[in-house]
Parts: sequence; C-alpha cells; structure tokens
Amino acid sequence: MFGLTTSSTEGSSTVRRLLVAVTATVLALAGTAAPAAAAPAPGGAGLGDEYFPDYGNSGYDVSHYDIRLRYYPDQDRLTGTTTILASAEQDLSSFNLDFILDVSSIQVNNRAAAFKRQGDHELVVTPARSVAKGQALTVVVTYSGVPSNKVAAGYTAWIRTPDGALAVGEPEEAWWWFPSNDHPSDKATFDVSVAVPDGVEVISNGVQPRNPTPELLGWSRWYWRSAKPQATYLAFITIGQYDITRDVTADGTPVINAYSQLLPEDYAAAARASVERTAEITDWESTIFGPWPFTARGGVVAPPGTLGFALENQSRPNYSAAFFRAGANPYVVVHENGHQWFGDAVSVAQWKEIWLNEGFASYAEWLWSEKEGEGTTDELFDYLYATESDDFWTVEPGDPGPANVFDGAVYDRGAMTLHQLRKAVGDDDFFAILRTWVAQHRYDHATTAQFIALSEQISGLQLDDLFQTWLYTPAKPVLDSVAGAKAAKAAVKAPASLAKIRAAHEHR
Repeated sequence: MFGLTTSSTEGSSTVRRLLVAVTATVLALAGTAAPAAAAPAPGGAGLGDEYFPDYGNSGYDVSHYDIRLRYYPDQDRLTGTTTILASAEQDLSSFNLDFILDVSSIQVNNRAAAFKRQGDHELVVTPARSVAKGQALTVVVTYSGVPSNKVAAGYTAWIRTPDGALAVGEPEEAWWWFPSNDHPSDKATFDVSVAVPDGVEVISNGVQPRNPTPELLGWSRWYWRSAKPQATYLAFITIGQYDITRDVTADGTPVINAYSQLLPEDYAAAARASVERTAEITDWESTIFGPWPFTARGGVVAPPGTLGFALENQSRPNYSAAFFRAGANPYVVVHENGHQWFGDAVSVAQWKEIWLNEGFASYAEWLWSEKEGEGTTDELFDYLYATESDDFWTVEPGDPGPANVFDGAVYDRGAMTLHQLRKAVGDDDFFAILRTWVAQHRYDHATTAQFIALSEQISGLQLDDLFQTWLYTPAKPVLDSVAGAKAAKAAVKAPASLAKIRAAHEHR
C-alpha cells in the first residue's frame, strides 16, 4: 500500500508507522464527526399559554391566510378552502391546526397529507414528506359543515341570526370557520372572500380590494383584505341584510360601517349616531396613542338579540344592538377603537396579560370623559376607589385567572393602574409611554414585564412596587395621596360619564 515495498525490515517498520498514524487520524476524525441530525418531530398542540395551554400550535409560524368560503343562509352551511402560508420553526413530522368543521382533504406543499382529530379542536396533519426547519409551508384545507352545530371549549361561538350569521368572539372563534394557529402571538395577514346569495351582504376586516362580483346564477362573492398582521380571534365575518355606509377620512383612510336592517328604527338611529362618529373618535385617539395603525376604519351593528357584547375586531369592531337601546353610546365606540392600538396593533403574548387590552381601552373612555367635560380621570378614579365592593379588589388584573379574564376588575382596576402610573410619572412621560409602547410593538405581541420596563426607561423611576400593588395584589391598595385619602373616607359624587361607561361595559 501507498506504493512502498515491504522487502526489508526498515521498510516494514516504515509501513507500520504509517499505518499507526493513519489509524490514529481516522479515529480522531471519527471522534469529531458531526452528530447525526435529529429526526423530525411533531409540532406541539399548544403555544404554552398559561391559561389556555392547547390554544395555538408550536412548530410553525403563519404569515398569511387566504380564506375562500360559500355560505348557505337557509341551512347555516359553510363550505370552503383555506390556504395557509407559513414557515417551519423546527423539523416537522406533523403539526396541528385549531379547527372543528368537517375536513375533506389537506394538501401540504402540493401533496396530499394525512389528518386526524385530537381533543375537541385539534387537527393533526401529517405531511407526505417531513418539513425541514425554515422551509416554507403551503397548507390547503378543504372543508364544510354547519358551524352552529359544532361545540368546543364547552360552547358554540358561531352565532346564527335570522338572516345569516356572525363569526365574532373572543378568545375562541376561528375554529368555527377557518383552520388556524389560533393564538394572538402568531399574527398574519388575511384575504377573506365569501360567496352568498344575491342580496345578502358580507362584512369583514380591512378594505375591499374589489367590489362584489357575480358567481354562478344568483350568487355574489364578497372580498376583504387585512394587509397588516392580525390575530386570529380578531378576524370576523358578519353575514346578512345590512345597510352599508362609506366615507373617507381626511387622511384618505376608507371608513366602512354596516347596520343590520333588522334594527328597530330607534335602535338604528342611535347606532348611527354613535358608529358614524368612528372617524372623529379615532382621529382624536390618534392624537393620544399615535397614528391610526390600519388601512381602514368602521363598525358593524348586529341584529337585536344575537350578539351579546362588543368586540374590537381589527379595523372594524362589531357591536351588540343592545348598546344603543337607550340612545347614542359613543363610549363603546371609544372603547372598542381604543383596542385598535391596545390589543390589535399590540397584542397580548399570553391571555393572562389581558389587562394590556382592556385596562387601556377603558382608560381611553376616561380620557374621552375628560375631553367631553363629563368627569375627569381623577374623579372617575376617586369614585371607583371609594365605591367598589370588596370582591372587586380580590381579582388581580395582571393575572386574573382563566375564569376571570373578562372580570370587571380587569377593565376598571386596569384603568386605575394606568391612572396611578400617570400620577407617578407625570403627563408628559405617561403619554410618551403609551405612544412608544405602540410604536415599538406594533403588529407584534408584548408582555406586562415589557410595559413596566418601558415605563421605567422613559420615566427614570423604579415602578415595580406600583405595578405589584395595582396589578398583582388581591386587596384594596392603600393610597398615600391627600386626594386618595379623602376619596377613601368621604362620599364622592359619581361623574356624569360613569353611567355611560358602565353601559359601554354592560353587554360584554
């Protein structure tokens, strides 16, 4: 070997030395060889949310949903195909989608995939070929079903109405109409198109990239687009008989509002007197929170007796008709559009952080009250501090527990927390904190810890004690201020706005 002779002792010795050297080199190289690649593994059935551990799914990140549906109002039947564009965050042998309608086929990267049900809302998808970390995923799901017949998480979120349907809800809603990675920490852009019988309207988020177009005899297809990242629970469709109004703001943003034709005349007038002020209200909010974050504005008022709350659907909140039974209600418009910055543009990383949505939107109402001369933020704080029951103070708004995600303390004590922050840092720093929060985290998600860190950075103050007291202590805080002491001891008069604010929270 190696072209050397073995005819002499010297030659034999040389060969032996070479063999030893080569063997040692081979062994050394073997010892430093790269370990074998780990086998592809299933993605997780959940994103680790402390309150709802099986909501969302790990292993991939969605960038876009294209949802193409057909809806039969007389049967409450939905058929459709959703195309999901995503990227793998690990080597995947399978992954989950959150969905409960009846699936007929799934394609992953142009090949048929196997799928099976798991739990009450999980769909386990096994691609024909494993997916490498960083690889693009195109997932096409074809499905059908009667959403109002489907139950998950103990209830049915899809609402059938006398003339159509509402897909509006929180924290669960997507499961009833499109497959998704259903958690606010995985936001994506959306295209939604729905074919319905002629004369039926479909409203969704964002803008209309094209007008409704005829499709088959007696059917029309409606198109909607959300060009900014959006949480899955904020996506909606409202289907039925609606009067639609259109306008454009001074900065050119489309304003599209819709009112159920089933609204009684007095409800309809009060609803329009409220929702038609959306552009005015959001222009005012923009001066406080920063530029409007989306490509459209508006609102939808549902038929009476259907929707039991208002929800901050991105760019276009949906409102229960009951909000307007006693007349105009601009406070609910202020609240839901306050969410466009706090909850929509900046979403929660975990559902336990819900005060970052509701406390901020509630404080927007306090600021509106002050602007309208119906009660200052100090007066609202003092009244709530003096009059709230003992039970109110037992809920920690920063960690209310899954059963209390929408407790009144999350709203009102959350707003009180912000007011105490404002008192501690002063108006200039306080409003700088709000604007910077949105600017830094827009189209993403964030945590309370990040908000505290930002507040300390801008103010230069140590604020852990303040937030611990107001967000994480299950007892009524003790106030040091003279005004606070007076509020605790003396009867305080309810500000004029209080009843209106409470009416805005009544039907959630």
